[in-house]
Amino acid sequence: MTVGFIGLGVMGEPMCANLAAKSGVRVLCHDLDGAPMQRLAAHGAASATTADALAREAELVFMCLASAQATQAVADAVLLAWQGLAGPRLLVDMGTTSLAVTRRLADQTAAAGHRYVDAPVARMPAAAIDGRLSIMAGGEASDIEALMPFLRCMGTDITRCGCVGSGQVVKILHNTVLFEAVHALAEAASVARAHGVEASVLLDAIELGSADSHAARVQGRQALLPRHYPEGRFPTRYALKDVSLAVELARSAGVDAQMANGTAALLQRTMDAGWGDRYYPAMYELVAADGRDGPRD
Repeated sequence: MTVGFIGLGVMGEPMCANLAAKSGVRVLCHDLDGAPMQRLAAHGAASATTADALAREAELVFMCLASAQATQAVADAVLLAWQGLAGPRLLVDMGTTSLAVTRRLADQTAAAGHRYVDAPVARMPAAAIDGRLSIMAGGEASDIEALMPFLRCMGTDITRCGCVGSGQVVKILHNTVLFEAVHALAEAASVARAHGVEASVLLDAIELGSADSHAARVQGRQALLPRHYPEGRFPTRYALKDVSLAVELARSAGVDAQMANGTAALLQRTMDAGWGDRYYPAMYELVAADGRDGPRD
């Protein structure tokens, strides 16, 4: 069996490395950047020069791409390459894609006689390296069951969310709840500092009380407290994309998502201020600039 993996970015490269090292099948990879393909050779993955060349050899193709446009373009290339080949084959989107695009791709894949699963991931790049991702899968139960040995190469926690598209719904809302929590922490830290209370004291109390959370212990401690927002972690522009997708979901459901809208507006301001490629808790700097704490250059 040959499995293909397209999209070797910060998350995709370690995911593909784990798939190649652990799955016991031939793994073929492709990216527009040749450097990760060269590095993945050390993990046993072979390279393909194009997405359609990869697809012609693979019965199962994973995509992990940064935008809906890229996902659509790659899916089109894969399905075109699968024309006339024995099937059905399985196409899996592990990126974060809008529900509308996901459903369109699923319909397009089914019309071509193949199968489609959305399986976006959560957790940080370190978890991708360690094979400890959380994966949220939507699709036919039999398709997800067939994928489980491969998903377990990349993740330790796999949630079966329901039909096609449900994985994206769960992932988008999961991320939005996190961003809203970081937004709340940014506001609380700014108010505390403005009144002479150290943000570290506030976090100590939060972690000892009912407001304790992963956001306080990770984003709070590692980013908001030191005001440290490195590039190479989940950037503001990615956070804005995910929250915007959540706002879209809420609007289509007739829900007045005030918290998601507020966080989206703050992330947009953070982007406009030049922090788009920095770790998204940089939103704190816009909150601080509104109060007495003052911005940091």
